[in-house]
Amino acid sequence: MLGTVLLLLALAKPVCPSPSGAASRRAEALKKLLEVFGMEDPPPPPAHAKQPPQYMVDLFNTVANADGVTKNPDILEGNTVRSFLDKTHSEEMRFLFILSSVAKNEKILTAELHLFRLWPRATDGPKRQHFCQVSIYQVLERSEPDAPGGKKLLATRLVSLQGSGWEVFAITQAVRDWTEDESSNQGLLVTVQGPGGSPLDTPPLRFASGRDHHESKKPMLVLFTDDGRRGASLPTASFPDLQPPAPVLADKKLTGRRSPRSLDRLQPCQRHPLSVDFEEIGWSGWIISPRGYNAYHCKGSCPFPLGENMRPTNHATVQSIINALKLSEGVSSPCCVPDKLYSINLLYFDDDENVVLKQYDDMVAGSCGCH
Repeated sequence: MLGTVLLLLALAKPVCPSPSGAASRRAEALKKLLEVFGMEDPPPPPAHAKQPPQYMVDLFNTVANADGVTKNPDILEGNTVRSFLDKTHSEEMRFLFILSSVAKNEKILTAELHLFRLWPRATDGPKRQHFCQVSIYQVLERSEPDAPGGKKLLATRLVSLQGSGWEVFAITQAVRDWTEDESSNQGLLVTVQGPGGSPLDTPPLRFASGRDHHESKKPMLVLFTDDGRRGASLPTASFPDLQPPAPVLADKKLTGRRSPRSLDRLQPCQRHPLSVDFEEIGWSGWIISPRGYNAYHCKGSCPFPLGENMRPTNHATVQSIINALKLSEGVSSPCCVPDKLYSINLLYFDDDENVVLKQYDDMVAGSCGCH
């Protein structure tokens, strides 16, 4: 008898999850979260403290608010922007960008070479040029680019010698060639000539190189791509109002007699905060911005009759009537779910320490309704 009682007590005793079980569930949950962000594994944090290119930071701030929520959905071409720094670190105007991190399913929409124009050299004599001709070539023969067939012209234009700043050249077709055949990537060659293409012994126009100039001025390749990942189906808007809704107060007479869970069921369908903290998840080492965001979630009841404030669909209205009148067995009342979703943007370091701006659809509940 005693043995039976002890056995029943043992069975009735709550079983706490083992530490290994909790760790396994956490790992599985983070794996699923990575799938949402289109990754198999989290990129490692950069080996040394690195500053992202200012262009990428400015682009993020133009596209998204401080929480990463898209405020200007029409700015990005595609859903991904990748930046690559020159790997040659040479004073010569030869550049090489390693594109191994570009996924095979990414469609190259636009590729831009960004070069920082330095202040021009002082020139002797009364004649001073106001423009130089800058040409960008795709290198076909790395050892002899100046030989016949050794290079292919991609872009050329006159560049002013007044002041300094960034110059941007479109080189889309060359990058498409490189992503289709990695071995064809022999780099780029930049030449500076006189306005008519005449040679210059000492060109007054110079661009910052990848070796001796500040990180913020180094040559950079920027790709606008699309990986084909698109969100579902709910309407979006250009700039969401993401302030939390004012709480609906419960009847004081009910608060003493009802559990919090039953009180939740009495609340009408509405949006509630849902914080996602990347530092708490352990991703703060590779995510640059934002540090987290408010995903929001929908909670509350959809009682009959459904008013316009519940934002019901026609189907939800019919379902509510069928449920209220018990016209069919097993029909529940409509559910409180998001009826508007917004995208968020992440600025992060990838596996090769390149900075990427990526937009993810359907990540924030913009509003809730009864469906």
